[in-house]
Amino acid sequence: MNLQRVIISGGGTGGHIYPAIAIAKAIRNRFPACLILFIGADGKMEMEKVPQAGFDIKGLKIAGFNRKSWFKNLSLPAKVFKSLVSVRSILKEYKPQVVIGVGGYASGPTLQMAQWMKIPTVIQEQNSYPGKTNLLLAKKAKAICVAYDSMNRFFPEANIVKTGNPVRTDIMDWNKKQEEGYAFYQLNKTKKTVLVIGGSLGAKTLNQAVLNHFGDIEKRSDLQVLWQCGATHYAEMNVVERPPNLHLLAFVERMDLAYAVADLIVSRAGATSISELSLVAKPIVLVPSPNVSEDHQTKNAQALSQQGAAILCPDADAPKRLWQEIYTLLDDVVLANNMSEALRTFALPNATEEIVDICHKIVSDE
Repeated sequence: MNLQRVIISGGGTGGHIYPAIAIAKAIRNRFPACLILFIGADGKMEMEKVPQAGFDIKGLKIAGFNRKSWFKNLSLPAKVFKSLVSVRSILKEYKPQVVIGVGGYASGPTLQMAQWMKIPTVIQEQNSYPGKTNLLLAKKAKAICVAYDSMNRFFPEANIVKTGNPVRTDIMDWNKKQEEGYAFYQLNKTKKTVLVIGGSLGAKTLNQAVLNHFGDIEKRSDLQVLWQCGATHYAEMNVVERPPNLHLLAFVERMDLAYAVADLIVSRAGATSISELSLVAKPIVLVPSPNVSEDHQTKNAQALSQQGAAILCPDADAPKRLWQEIYTLLDDVVLANNMSEALRTFALPNATEEIVDICHKIVSDE
């Protein structure tokens, strides 16, 4: 039986949205007649990015647990209840054959209601340390698609499939785009390029680390920096007088071209970022965000750094230490090459197609 109606739920950040869109595009490519609906959270990135990618989306009035303000959590039970009621209505109307959860606020109530209604669910767990919601939902999921080994510590082993994380299709052929990348970002191809990316929302610590070392950056005539500071920080950063070899971006519109020109990459340690970086296999310095549930970015980064595939620089140390790590990698060719080789072993380029295979098999077996 072909896939005919699929719901994909989740979002909140690019790390959840882009894998979800990659899965949707793969389903559409293989089953052109399949109807695909997204369920996201009102006010979050997915409500803009998903329609831009050509897919329909419905929003839930849902939010996550606020660890900084207990007062803001008082309305959470009501939001969860209303979201469950909304999801039930959507599922009854849409009648999906399978519901795929990619993480994010909307994913919890969507998959929970689907399981209550006996609709097959698939979890796409991106991190090496899952959140509590997926731990609960996994017990009744038909399959849990993971990117790391030893996930049987958390999930029923019989339902685990190591697929890797879906990545944007345009990144797969990044190595053919260097000339285009230099032209797009107006960079000098004779200089080494450091790409600093703080995720879709930017990262205050990485921005501070760059600001603290303007003088050092300017002194390195063989160096140029492509610095993504984030849309929320751009107005503040754009008024600062910068070295001429420092190029400021609010958001990286063409990540494939940015990867193509980079000699070294500084990044947060979100699961999607790590999956992309493993495919690109350039030397990397990971600065995990401390502001995520279960501190999963640190655990993601440790999985790589323990195998010599990355340098882990803790967030608290980054303003002072980050550029020392960058210069060490830039100036030690052997270390950089060894890191690239180690990183390449983490790449799982067929993740998206394997997830579609799993969904198709589940539906065919029902």
